[in-house]
Amino acid sequence: MNYQGVIIEESLEDKDILKGVRILSTKVELVTKKHETPWLKQWTLHTIEVPEGQADDLAERISRALDSEHPWYADFKNDAFHFIIFRGKIFKIDRREKEQCDDAVKFGISLGIPDHQLNFSPDIKE
Repeated sequence: MNYQGVIIEESLEDKDILKGVRILSTKVELVTKKHETPWLKQWTLHTIEVPEGQADDLAERISRALDSEHPWYADFKNDAFHFIIFRGKIFKIDRREKEQCDDAVKFGISLGIPDHQLNFSPDIKE
């Protein structure tokens, strides 16, 4: 089963990674105070689709491509698993295991990512 998720283009140091990803849609959002990313004027959100057999490899490549100066994450999921990807750390979460989501949230907060951006609850189906 394929995965879907979002990569924020501005989160990437190496934007070439987007060339090898199937982008389903792109949306640009102006950054507001609630985004808590004052170093940016906009976010370019790419909704992606990842074939199941390529998920582990893509997660590794995204992890290496993320910005090293600011804390970011990217993620993609299907009905069974949720990949939450930070620079240098990847969580492959069984979506039935809430504790695994909690670990990813704690890690993201430890990097300085605002907790309201770390909405990884397995109950969220979007």
